[in-house]
Amino acid sequence: MSGRLEGKVALISGGASGLGEAQALLYAREGARVMIGDLQEVLGASVVARIRGEGGEAAFTRLDVTELASWQAAVALSVATYGKLTTLVNNAGIFHPGGIIDESPEGWAKMVAVNQTGVFYGMKAGAPELVKAGTGSAIVNISSLYGLIGSPGAISYHASKAAVRVMGKGAALEFVKQGVRVNTIFPGQIRTPILGDITPEQDAAIKASIPMGIVGDPMDVAHASLFLASDEARYITGAELWVDGGWYAGC
Repeated sequence: MSGRLEGKVALISGGASGLGEAQALLYAREGARVMIGDLQEVLGASVVARIRGEGGEAAFTRLDVTELASWQAAVALSVATYGKLTTLVNNAGIFHPGGIIDESPEGWAKMVAVNQTGVFYGMKAGAPELVKAGTGSAIVNISSLYGLIGSPGAISYHASKAAVRVMGKGAALEFVKQGVRVNTIFPGQIRTPILGDITPEQDAAIKASIPMGIVGDPMDVAHASLFLASDEARYITGAELWVDGGWYAGC
């Protein structure tokens, strides 16, 4: 542990698995006290136990990112447990395929509720405490490379993740004078549970587009997130960081 997040208190949505789990583990190893927000209670408890087993500090709260009241409760618990909130990671997200013809209104609404509205609610609920914590506070939003480029058969995912991109820029300018930085990460293809929802054809096509020719690891995203949450990024806000093996460079 080098203490790059010493003194930070982080609330991470979707922190029980995948990218969120990796970020929770790395944040704690670098000194942050971590509140894991997720609907997956058993997995969340497992991550908390692992962090504590490594000597870190962590707790779990059941968080439904589609409900503002759930977010408010998670923020309140973070402050009650650790005294403040300095860092918010809007990581929770879902994916299901569906083009303009195939996607249902219900599927569209669910994708937007989790991936887009969930980020809005997270920032809305967390901002007052982040502002109170002052300089050094940070929001890290996890979008997707599909928030920057198009593909057939994933219309609601593209729409929701593209929204995260511009919301991050708007929030960065809104809070820049209040000591809160807001930056966005755009992962390419990363080996997480969400890949189970991608067809083999889509998987092969995406791999063929990656200049490095490999699928990323959740820790690749976690290290990028760690940097943006740390004071090393004190002069960075409204920025976009692609963690994609060079994929976007060729677009």
